[in-house]
Amino acid sequence: MQREIRITGDGSPTIYQPDIDEHYHSIHGAVQEAQHVFIENGLKDFLNQSEISILEIGFGSGLNALLSCLEIEEKTQSKIVYLGIESNPLSEEENLLIDYSKQIENSNCTNIYQKIIHADWNEYQMICSQFELKKHQSKVEDYKFPFEKFDLIFYDAFGPRAQEEMWKKERFEPLFKTLKTNGMLVTYCAQGQFKRNLKEIGFQVESRPGPPGKREMTIARKIFK
Repeated sequence: MQREIRITGDGSPTIYQPDIDEHYHSIHGAVQEAQHVFIENGLKDFLNQSEISILEIGFGSGLNALLSCLEIEEKTQSKIVYLGIESNPLSEEENLLIDYSKQIENSNCTNIYQKIIHADWNEYQMICSQFELKKHQSKVEDYKFPFEKFDLIFYDAFGPRAQEEMWKKERFEPLFKTLKTNGMLVTYCAQGQFKRNLKEIGFQVESRPGPPGKREMTIARKIFK
């Protein structure tokens, strides 16, 4: 599979996949998009918990895991247990070409990112004292999600234009079941049909302002009245 490293609007790198004409992150800024969508509008809602269980669909470059680890180290004594599912992992060469430390002002950034990209697949490992990571290579449809396991889901698959099947209703039914009550799914996508699918499953859906270059993003909560 041919992929390219490209620089986005905030100076941070992303991956471009020509066969589907799709970038892994926003061309307006990879780091600022991930920070806005998954940290500011996702993780920060759960920082009052002693342990936070996160599932990421579309682990990709590991940027969301990196930002989550840096956030938890800096601002709280909480612990994160993080499962990232990815069907087509980046190569070691591709990972080494991505250096987020130039855009992220944190002295631990390079060290933590190296630990993330070199972590073995398919087993949990400690990246730091507050962050436990498992990178699992699998297609989403092949993974058996446990019941009420996760507090938070980062849904970061390619968009509906490139991967329509990843945004169909049947993809999100097992994700609803694997969320704990009061858990939340967060994504950059704001497609109307996608949000209608979430509501039909039982999610409470909210649109929020998107990152630079995108008008809206979506959060969906599992709340039983």
